[in-house]
Amino acid sequence: MRKVLFASTHHHNGPQIAAAFFNAFCAPALVKAVSAVSKSPDRAPNEVAEAMTEIGFDLSAGRAQPLTAELVRSADLVVCLGRGECPVVPGQRRIDWTVEEPTSWSREHLRSLRDELRAKVWRLVAKEGWYKLQPVSALRQPQVLEAGV
Repeated sequence: MRKVLFASTHHHNGPQIAAAFFNAFCAPALVKAVSAVSKSPDRAPNEVAEAMTEIGFDLSAGRAQPLTAELVRSADLVVCLGRGECPVVPGQRRIDWTVEEPTSWSREHLRSLRDELRAKVWRLVAKEGWYKLQPVSALRQPQVLEAGV
């Protein structure tokens, strides 16, 4: 199984949000995401957790790991969020995503960050072909027909 590392030295909530989306979108037999940050988040995670709970994601069980060179080396792909200051391993596949740090931590700004990361993660998953395949029955809309309606 492949491992994707979402990491940041500055954007401490982004990797956890991105990893949650990634693991929800991907086939677990193919790939798994982990998140890492260089230091503990300096903002209360409740605001971020609430923004994710609004769309059905529970971040309470997941925690970002410390960003170490060993963790970076263990990943098949490193996605560095923010300013591109993640550790570099020669020959390793890496993507740098510019993610704007919200000017405030209001719900609107957190929603904007969440939605930006969801779109970026989905594009990555689709490009790599790692998405979960849905059974045909899930794609069909059930048609409910009632007599006289």
